Amino acid sequence: MFFFDSLSLTVFVVSLILSGGAQLLVSRAYRKYREVPASSGLTGAQAAERMLRANGVAGIGIEPVDGMLSDHYDPTHKVLRLSPDVYAGRSLAALGIACHEAGHALQHARGYTPLFLRTAMVPVAAFGTNMGYFFMLIGLMLGAASGVPGIGRTIAMIGFGTFLVAVLFSIVTLPVEFDASRRAKRQLVELGFLSGPGETSGVASVLNAAALTYVAAAITSLLLLVEWAIRLGLLGGRSEE
Repeated sequence: MFFFDSLSLTVFVVSLILSGGAQLLVSRAYRKYREVPASSGLTGAQAAERMLRANGVAGIGIEPVDGMLSDHYDPTHKVLRLSPDVYAGRSLAALGIACHEAGHALQHARGYTPLFLRTAMVPVAAFGTNMGYFFMLIGLMLGAASGVPGIGRTIAMIGFGTFLVAVLFSIVTLPVEFDASRRAKRQLVELGFLSGPGETSGVASVLNAAALTYVAAAITSLLLLVEWAIRLGLLGGRSEE
């Protein structure tokens, strides 16, 4: 049955290894460097605010938000939302993450195209992530059970199309996140928030590990897309209707 076979098992195992490994790396880096104080003595919120001010970006709110590693920039309301340990923390991890989110605010202010593209894709990508898989599965089941494969295939292809947008969203996310980290690393040094290569490498370790989670998510999404393309007969000539 197409619900669980060697193809789905392979995709599941590879995805589990990728996502689990990436989460392990970011957790280890964060735990290590949240215990290392930055010599500047700044909190994450202070570093982000000074970074924005130094780049002439005004009107960006900075506020705490519950959760661990729940930090994000909200482009709709122009607010940096930082988790408690990042907002009030004075560690290398706090400065790196806060300035990474400030990097997204800089992207917004500078008209960084991939950020605006990602923001525009959010509604369809959210639907594709949550419902695309469901529509593909229901479509294949309906086509097999009803004896009218055209109906099932139409439903499955709608699911495939919305899931494709979700995959494209995960790919567009990569340059957005890499660029925000690049801006953060450069600004932390140029503004004197870090002292010496030890602090610079510590921040880089946190941000590079975090970037791997987005890489893992993009690869996982691509693997799922390929799996369903095969099941729908779009690759390899195999259809499971």
